[in-house]
Amino acid sequence: MGPMLLLSLSLPLPASHPSQVFNAKTAELLSHHQVEIRQSFPKEGWVEQDPKEILQSVYDCMERTCEKLGQLHINVSHIKAVGVTNQRETTLVWDKETGEPLYNAIVWLDLRTQSTVERLINKTPGKSKNHLKHKTGLPISTYFSAVKLRWLMDNVEEVAEAVLTHRAMFGTVDSWLIWCLTGGKSGGVHVTDVTNASRTMLFNIHTLDWDPELCRYGTGCFLLRNTGVEPVMSDHGLLTTIAYKLGKDAPAYYALEGSVAIAGAVVRWLKDNMGIIRSSSEIEKLAGEVGSSYGCYFVPAFSGLYAPYWEPSARGIICGLTQFTNRSHLAFAALEAVCFQTREILDAMNQDYGVPLSQLQVDGGMTSNRLLMQLQADILCVPVVKPSMPETTALGAAMAAGAAEGVGVWSLAPGDLAAVPTERYQPQINTEESEFRYARWKKAVQKAMNWETTEPVSNGNGTVD
Repeated sequence: MGPMLLLSLSLPLPASHPSQVFNAKTAELLSHHQVEIRQSFPKEGWVEQDPKEILQSVYDCMERTCEKLGQLHINVSHIKAVGVTNQRETTLVWDKETGEPLYNAIVWLDLRTQSTVERLINKTPGKSKNHLKHKTGLPISTYFSAVKLRWLMDNVEEVAEAVLTHRAMFGTVDSWLIWCLTGGKSGGVHVTDVTNASRTMLFNIHTLDWDPELCRYGTGCFLLRNTGVEPVMSDHGLLTTIAYKLGKDAPAYYALEGSVAIAGAVVRWLKDNMGIIRSSSEIEKLAGEVGSSYGCYFVPAFSGLYAPYWEPSARGIICGLTQFTNRSHLAFAALEAVCFQTREILDAMNQDYGVPLSQLQVDGGMTSNRLLMQLQADILCVPVVKPSMPETTALGAAMAAGAAEGVGVWSLAPGDLAAVPTERYQPQINTEESEFRYARWKKAVQKAMNWETTEPVSNGNGTVD
């Protein structure tokens, strides 16, 4: 009998789709393939993806991953389950009779719903963006799926017609993929899980069900802290979300979460928009040449600011420039920006939870940047721990699939989990230096606030532009 294998399909970033196969006994990564997914930007602040291209990338990844298993003389029949991890808020609507998408997927970064959000907030008592937070754990924001769905219903004729004739299916990326992979229009299963549902702004995180009142209302770097079986409501701009629920009768575990809209994307911006680097891997070398931003601060609020500010009107700024500033300083400031945003979220978590975090565990593609990992430890003033195998998000999806009822090829009992080797980065600057740099960052953030608004602006002559 061959090894029990688990296939994981991951859509962790807006622009890529990898698949991985893990050994259920050792957690060893056996095969991996990645396909780039194009993004389109029809208007300023709009971000879309083609649902058919997303689906085709899944087929391509599975095919190539299985081919690589064959090259290793491993029979694909040993794959016992498929796990899916995805962009949670990205929103799709499709026709259940034809199986065709009715519009492009609206990506979580998209800002087209800002006026919708402002209108909804203005209708709430006290004009509070936190009006629904007691049920959803979320502020009213462009980030979440409900306002994207509202926009689709109001602005896309095909969607509005399909809703009226009960042909419309709504879902996040996981729902679209699972529906297609289980038969599509010929009996496909339309499902999601509580973690994705909790990011729609239509789901009650206490009852673990869709909320009738919320449904009538119509409305890149993520840091999570497990708070156990009781939800902790944030007073410092964080989300209260569902971390996991592993089984029909198992309890839901909750988490505090902070979301940074732009993390790895800032590196792509330096490469694709500014031409400062030719490849993403160059940024570590370029920033390392100077070892400091020399007072230059970069707030990459391309899509507004997410946690802990929830300020969609903010826009990106670079400040503190001097005659001395060059592209190496900008590269260093870009890496620092990721670390400063993480620090803001971590500070909020420590205040909400009451127990300071003693170390930060990280994963994802950016963890291969050793300079970034060291900067993160320096700015947080706590150790940063990186697993030697960076695909831990995909591994988690594979483990959950392998532990599912009826599969049972992976035990999640603590004593049965294989140890994963790690690399540890210790803070190397004094606390005073770290706090000084962080204070300057906070000053830069304030300069980025309230840049865009949908309200009419006077031109100073008594007329409105």
